[in-house]
Amino acid sequence: MAGPEQLSLGVNLNDDATFDNFFAPTDSGNAQTVALLRAQLAGAADPVVVLWGAAGAGLSHLLQACCHAAQDAGLNFQYLPLAELAAFEPAALCEGLDSLDGVCVDNLEAVAGDLAWEEALFHLYNRLRDRGRCLVVAAAEGPHQLPLALPDLRSRLQWGVSCQVTPLDDAGKLDALRQRAHARGLALSQEVAQYILQRVPRDTKPLFQCLEQLDRASLAQQRRLTIPFVKSVLQV
Repeated sequence: MAGPEQLSLGVNLNDDATFDNFFAPTDSGNAQTVALLRAQLAGAADPVVVLWGAAGAGLSHLLQACCHAAQDAGLNFQYLPLAELAAFEPAALCEGLDSLDGVCVDNLEAVAGDLAWEEALFHLYNRLRDRGRCLVVAAAEGPHQLPLALPDLRSRLQWGVSCQVTPLDDAGKLDALRQRAHARGLALSQEVAQYILQRVPRDTKPLFQCLEQLDRASLAQQRRLTIPFVKSVLQV
């Protein structure tokens, strides 16, 4: 179940953000990262994992997938998207989170350089580690490159396992789009998937949002996903 803090903060998890929905070729570094996060939840890996990568790499997806998997395992995790929560009082927001089984801190770059936030996260890190709880942190850059003001926070982040998450290339985005369509019960041909990829922003988030729009339209109109239908729905 979602923790009370998660509910009171108004933070919602994307139902589609699961490990199974994260497309990662089996021989890729991203697949190894997913395996590491699964092992962390099972207590078979370092309790602190730092993920970093460019926009569109899927960092938020992975952190929310951790929360979903934790819930399935009967654990209580809190998701903290700092880009949305930066205006909160940091010490008060972080208070008591070490009583949970784990915390997923997203968008660390949003508060980098804010000493009050960095000190609150530093103390949260220490409390979680002392109690053997899980901590997953995601940022646009690795711990060495982030413009952090607190050296102690940087050093703590460098203690954990650090993984770069890389965005999919175009072939990978096509495969991911078709896999997501299949999971929704939609038949999406290579030709139609290519048409979509060439006409919408190539970040996976807008791609999947387009697929959700097509899914609703296909269900409402009882239509297959053809190029003319996609063109009429997306107006591209």
